[in-house]
Amino acid sequence: MPDSSPAPLNLQEPAPAGEHRTIAWPLVPVYMALIVFASLFPFAGWRTQGISPAEFLLARIPPPYWTWFDVWINVAGYAPLGLLLSLGWWRHGWVRTGWLWALCVGSLLSLAMEFLQIFLPLRVSSNMDWLLNSIGTLLGALAVPLLAWLGILRRWRDVRARWFDADARGAIVLLMLWPLALLFPAAQPFGLGQVFDRLEMWLVDMLENSAFEHWMPNFMQATEPLSPIGQLMAVLLGLLIPCWLAFSVMGSVTRRMAMVALVVLAGIAFSALSSSLSYGPSYAWDWLDQTTRLGIALAVSLALLQVGLPRRYCVLLLLMGLMIDVNLLNQSPPNPYYADALQSWEQGRFIRFFGLGQWLSWLWPFAVIAYVLLRLGRLPAVVAARRRQRLDQRAASSTPPEQG
Repeated sequence: MPDSSPAPLNLQEPAPAGEHRTIAWPLVPVYMALIVFASLFPFAGWRTQGISPAEFLLARIPPPYWTWFDVWINVAGYAPLGLLLSLGWWRHGWVRTGWLWALCVGSLLSLAMEFLQIFLPLRVSSNMDWLLNSIGTLLGALAVPLLAWLGILRRWRDVRARWFDADARGAIVLLMLWPLALLFPAAQPFGLGQVFDRLEMWLVDMLENSAFEHWMPNFMQATEPLSPIGQLMAVLLGLLIPCWLAFSVMGSVTRRMAMVALVVLAGIAFSALSSSLSYGPSYAWDWLDQTTRLGIALAVSLALLQVGLPRRYCVLLLLMGLMIDVNLLNQSPPNPYYADALQSWEQGRFIRFFGLGQWLSWLWPFAVIAYVLLRLGRLPAVVAARRRQRLDQRAASSTPPEQG
């Protein structure tokens, strides 16, 4: 229930009690799903091992085997969750206790994951992990009052109001998730949504020895890599899709141009980081071959030529580009080097183990399609709201006639 005492803290940015359109809440379930995946992977071998929950709760801290990498990653893994939860409640007016509720939710989630790990032979339950996860949640939650005191939350709200439409929350969330989706190594640079081969393997396993075993379509037909033209198109569309998504909720031409630069820089930086973490620092830029560089240059040129397009045309291009790109990528074979890279590179195993980019890489394009279709469904209400907003702005800027 909300705070009984609504008086805000003495900060530069008190939480507006009526502000519900924060981007924090859509990100919370996404990040929780990543934590569950990280904690329970590989989701196999569930069985009772005769371990009492009290054994790990009452075990000594620190355990016999631990590393500083484990310490930092357990703290850092839960800090974003604490920040998102605290920010969400802060925007709802829970200024005094939002951080406490965030700590409770993050700590309980971590405790639940440690309990479930008792039934997974490949995982080890640890009270130290629970403690470190709770500390990470607390640090992230306490960052929100600090950001408000520094005025960063107020400035972000002002920037968001200037750059994006009022109903752009979903698009902003998807744009923020796009670089993280690039962390999972893909067959083609900026290629997201290559999931048909995994879907087929899952269906084959599920229908094995059943009457429908031979009904399965053959998705896994691609054995040869894409042609140079196909690779060029994959890179081109991979960069244009987030640009079109941003254009669909932005009106200013100059800010659209700035967004093109941000998208390209983020795509290159996170692709290099993915390659470095998966294969080693010396391979950070191996993906940036001649075809990829040409695709990036063409994407930048086309995006800059389209900064003046109306939003409805950007939405149309976005849907068409997504369908072509997903179909193109699923005709190419999976990355043949990734499994070998996992055997030799610790950070690469970390990305695969924690699924930081895996599910985002698979599902991001389909989430964009769902968002655009939902947005189109309420387009008349959005248009009416924009018309009212323009009329209000004109009425506010007009000078009232003099009296007498």
